[in-house]
Amino acid sequence: MSFPYVGRVLGANDRINVACIGVNGKGDSDSDHAAACGGNMVAICDVAEGNIRRKTRQFESRFPRLKKYSDYRKMFEDMGESIDAVTVSIPDHNHGVAASWALKRGKHVYCQKPLCQTVYECRLLRRLADEKHLATQMGNQGSATPGLRRAVDVVHAGVIGNPLEVHVWTNRPIWPQGFFRPPGHDPVPSGLNWDAWIGPALMRPYIGHGVYEPFVWRGWYDFGTGALGDMACHTLNMPFRAVKMTSPTMVELEVASRLYPETYPKTTRIRYEFPAREGLPPLKYWWYDGNPSDPLRALRPDSNTTIEVVESFGSVQTSGAIIVGEKGKIYSPGDTGTQFFICRTGQGEKHEYIDGREDAACRAVPHKQPPLLSGYSDNDLCHMAEWFRMMRTGQPSYSNFDIAGPLAEIVVLGCVALHLGVGRRMEWDGANMRSPNFPEAEAYIRRNNRDGWES
Repeated sequence: MSFPYVGRVLGANDRINVACIGVNGKGDSDSDHAAACGGNMVAICDVAEGNIRRKTRQFESRFPRLKKYSDYRKMFEDMGESIDAVTVSIPDHNHGVAASWALKRGKHVYCQKPLCQTVYECRLLRRLADEKHLATQMGNQGSATPGLRRAVDVVHAGVIGNPLEVHVWTNRPIWPQGFFRPPGHDPVPSGLNWDAWIGPALMRPYIGHGVYEPFVWRGWYDFGTGALGDMACHTLNMPFRAVKMTSPTMVELEVASRLYPETYPKTTRIRYEFPAREGLPPLKYWWYDGNPSDPLRALRPDSNTTIEVVESFGSVQTSGAIIVGEKGKIYSPGDTGTQFFICRTGQGEKHEYIDGREDAACRAVPHKQPPLLSGYSDNDLCHMAEWFRMMRTGQPSYSNFDIAGPLAEIVVLGCVALHLGVGRRMEWDGANMRSPNFPEAEAYIRRNNRDGWES
């Protein structure tokens, strides 16, 4: 597949002018990897002056004309056609606005997971990327591992029969959440652009270090997507592809610890139902989160789902995924689906998991998923390199927005269920992007952005 580019035509030997929005945390490695893939770094944008200074010291010898900004809107206004591509590595609530501003201006986009914070933004980014024929990639780096792609082929080939259930769990949150907003406010620290940090969310006063930033923003409804948004784009990634998930017909928060008005609960279990699709029967999917180190007992799959894992390995890892099929199960331990094990549950089979690489039926399955780029031992760097290849050749990256958009939409629909509360079975009309039985869900499907920060 190839496509015409919007803006400057990129030849095989041209350097791609890259601007990085967010250069701390994951933004630090994303900007490094963009440079390692041959990007000509023309601008960096971060709300904290300290992050800008640190990254400038790192880049200035190689990119002496690097421009610096604290507000990505100003960056786009100033730099125009001198930017070809953008990385977005900032808090979740700003993903959709930053990425849509880039796409509308004809910039290729690499955006960290979750792709954005609302269903509306998921649809918008996918539509803009398609309309403008732009190269995209979401930052769920486990996509660039052979184990994940192989597991997808194995399930597609019917080795465990028709998939019936999916169970995915995580050890997050590893940040504070499940509390009320502390009273009072503090002076905004020197060098922090609080207005740009707030972005499209409703303005609020700054409260000292450790309440909203760094990293704690993940636990706030206005800024993050909780444990679900932090990890499901990783851990659900393999099952999403393998069982061919489409738009669900129902989402319900089944169980949760205490609910708070502004922060996500400490542990939850969310159930989704999916219709028959591509010859496969209807499917149920459960999401579980909660930190095992918290005194509050974290919700997890029941023993009927995990019994073979315990018998085979002695315990269940603190994060992972299980696909239950008619003839067996696939277990992928860890966060990103990099390896998988298969368990036969048919008559006469030993009910134990073995490495998928050692199973005769798995080995016989043809390789149909796109091969990985060669020469990259780091899957994070390989994932970035696929995006650069898409910019140059048009060959789709594995988590381009046509894939990442529907995956992220499933994830953030779980956040809508969290807003609605326990036991409220939300029917979902995906074609019309609405809940027929809970019209109040609209407030969480499309955010009312602050003036000047429209998607």
